[in-house]
Amino acid sequence: MKQKYSQNLELIDHPLLKHKLGYLRDKNTSSAEFRDLVKEISRILAHEVMRDWKEMREVEIETPIAKTKVERITNAPVVVSIMRAGNGMLDAVLSMIPFASTGFIGLYRDKFLHSTVEYYFKMPTDIQGKRAILCDPLVATAETAIAAIERLKSYEVGDIRILSILISEFAIQKITEAHPDVKIYAVCVEKEMNEQGYLVPGLGDAGDRLYQTK
Repeated sequence: MKQKYSQNLELIDHPLLKHKLGYLRDKNTSSAEFRDLVKEISRILAHEVMRDWKEMREVEIETPIAKTKVERITNAPVVVSIMRAGNGMLDAVLSMIPFASTGFIGLYRDKFLHSTVEYYFKMPTDIQGKRAILCDPLVATAETAIAAIERLKSYEVGDIRILSILISEFAIQKITEAHPDVKIYAVCVEKEMNEQGYLVPGLGDAGDRLYQTK
């Protein structure tokens, strides 16, 4: 069951997602299991983010029995990973939307400059006017998410959707204030962050747990 909590947030409430999230949170879940769980959750999120898609065309095909007309998606979206944790969601989302194009944004928060630094940006050439699906499993302070949104808007993409597993209440507020046109799809909202900017209770550093790094 999908519940709407605000104009900008769609919280995907489903027993399977709650079950899988419980294992994601567990510190004893192995990296391989963690990667599989992120993929499984991401497929469900991809299903939801395409639910309201309107751009369709009718095509005539032939089944083994008879000719008929079917609908196919047009003006396919671009799926964008906020590196590196977003890469853990990317293949799963593309498995559900295989006709989508792909982009990558590398961003990090520099504690000395007190600003977000971009170190990588690669997009398809034809993203103007396309829906952008921005993948980031954890959104805490929202600084990198907002920077990614601003870069995508500079390329004149269409509507932007964020796919996240966990997002903080603070991040929802910041994104809504900065970009009220951006819709957020998440599995769970976290009320707290610690001094290091980690979600509480959270699930740790998604990138480290995906790729066994520190």
